[in-house]
Amino acid sequence: MTTWTPDPTFYTSPKKAMDAPQEEIAYVAIVNPKDDGRPDAIGVMDVNPDSSSFGKVISRLELPHSGDELHHFGWNACSASLCPNMPHPHVERRYLLFGALRSSRIYIVDTQPDPLNPTIAKVIEAEELAEKTGYSRPHTVHCGPDAIYMNALGAPDGGGPGGVFMLDHDTFDVKGAWESDRGSQVLSYDFWWHLNHDTMITSEWGTPSMVENGVQPDLLLNSEYGHKLHVWDLRERKHLEELDMGSENQMALELRPAHDPRKTYGFVGVVTSLKDLSGSIWLWHRDNGKWAIKKVIEIPAEPADADQLPPLLQGFGAVPPVITDINLSLDDKFLYVSCWGTGEFKQYDVSDPFNPKETGSVHLGGIVRKAGHPSNGNLNGGPQMVEVSRDGRRIYVTNSLYVAWDEQFYPEGIRGWAAKINASPEGGMSLDEDFFVEFGDERPHQIRLQGGDSSSDSFCYPD
Repeated sequence: MTTWTPDPTFYTSPKKAMDAPQEEIAYVAIVNPKDDGRPDAIGVMDVNPDSSSFGKVISRLELPHSGDELHHFGWNACSASLCPNMPHPHVERRYLLFGALRSSRIYIVDTQPDPLNPTIAKVIEAEELAEKTGYSRPHTVHCGPDAIYMNALGAPDGGGPGGVFMLDHDTFDVKGAWESDRGSQVLSYDFWWHLNHDTMITSEWGTPSMVENGVQPDLLLNSEYGHKLHVWDLRERKHLEELDMGSENQMALELRPAHDPRKTYGFVGVVTSLKDLSGSIWLWHRDNGKWAIKKVIEIPAEPADADQLPPLLQGFGAVPPVITDINLSLDDKFLYVSCWGTGEFKQYDVSDPFNPKETGSVHLGGIVRKAGHPSNGNLNGGPQMVEVSRDGRRIYVTNSLYVAWDEQFYPEGIRGWAAKINASPEGGMSLDEDFFVEFGDERPHQIRLQGGDSSSDSFCYPD
């Protein structure tokens, strides 16, 4: 839908976004892990601390089909619509697009006219996605200046390659695969860009057949999961080069580029190292006119008795951090790291991106620790998906990764929850004792905030 003036939640710069009003509601993807005919749902959470229903799911949109497994989702339009090279200032931040990793459907959900009661505007079936793009298992959504971008893990037969495709801003018609020359790229996971530098970065996980039934130990030990970043010419849609982190570093997942459009660096989280089960954060950057990559954070595994560990890990005698998500505050100052295996959530000052300094840590759940919340007893799962508010003061985390992987790492069965963490502008974090949302046998995944958040928007103008 178009308007006569730009949506007030489009911001010309990260600083303007940080100064915008605080979010009052949040949307969350809720997965039913059981094969019992119940569908997944989209929940609306009250995150207004002055509200009588603060910390509660106040409405739900049940999906029309079962077995979807909702995963990541994002807005149809955002601050990128203000970019001068291909402006679309009259679209609205109104629709949320949800990718379903099991069914390969895409749900377009309308948050207007009543944001508390969203409705389904359109469903794109797996067959249409496959016919128009050659892809399957839609994953990540980003609102670009010229279209809505999504990526997919692979092909309909469960193999590769995975890649990026585009949808029309207004009609949500699938426009086709994005790549004109994919070069050596096969594996897919996340993607993001440096818009002012005509550069896209993509990361690697595995093809659908490699991931959707859980971690495959033989593939892991043979270093067959992703360990590279790919650099692309955003305008020409051509693959330029690979940045290889080494085959012992398995599963390069979330990408968080600097929000300041003048900067050409970003962070990627690596799930585990075959050398010692540590997790790591790497920095991609420009070095003398060329792209380079460097490990800047390493988080070690924690020793554990075999009887404390799930069968997948008993032979290692340690619980790995399992870095599954990272996020970067809009001022590019703090990087947040989810260690889903140990249950630790870490904050780093990355004002100097080459020399991060740890400034905070909290624990929730964990394979061995099972750390509780002030309002609850022992928990399982751990901080997984993380969303940071625009002003950087509030952080929302959920505890489910991917149903098949949940069962391997937490075989007792995950009980779903979402928590809120308060962050200080000077560094440091604490759990919000008044915010803890329980989902029972359902599992919450990604959260998006009203008006945008620290991983929704990209900007073309500096502060």
